Amino acid sequence: MTFEGALSFFLAIFIFGITPGPGVFAILARALASGTAACFSLALGMVISDIIYLVLACYGLATLAEHWSEAFLLVRIVGAIYLIYLGIKMWRATRQQDLSIDVAVKEKSSLSFLQGFIISASNPKVILFYIAFLPTFIDLTILNHGDILLAAALTLFALLIGLMLIAAGAASARRYVRSPRGQKVLNRTAGSVMIGAGTYLIS
Repeated sequence: MTFEGALSFFLAIFIFGITPGPGVFAILARALASGTAACFSLALGMVISDIIYLVLACYGLATLAEHWSEAFLLVRIVGAIYLIYLGIKMWRATRQQDLSIDVAVKEKSSLSFLQGFIISASNPKVILFYIAFLPTFIDLTILNHGDILLAAALTLFALLIGLMLIAAGAASARRYVRSPRGQKVLNRTAGSVMIGAGTYLIS
């Protein structure tokens, strides 16, 4: 892979990563409710799922990936229900409950990672990008093992940077909300976004 090709690939993945969808909505909601740091495990789960799709596409296993996404239907539904549950919890939270929500999120980083993985693995936009669009953007048939490793690394950094920038931007709003009423509005905004992401995922 040439330098120009690698740069173009990085930019394409970055733009894809910040395009609105269930993953971005989940990051926004988590950042609004619990801050930037609480989003890392969630974002990492999404990124690892994307890298798996990338590798499958690079090795010509598109058919397997499609069957794999169908097998994830039950897990997808469970993940969507969890998102909706968390959204309702955020919606009903008061200012005094914020600390307990933050602690719960931080203590369950593995669950957050799994949640992110499920969101990305079952997202039609992700499947379409890696299985259908990506081969038209880059000739996957000429990539060697080193190129695939480089592509995976570029995907890791591009997606993490994009998602964490979104998280940081959303989390900054928390610093300007100090009143009980403002905190209530913030909780309900985050809850609505999370419920919306879960609804989109289950539809």
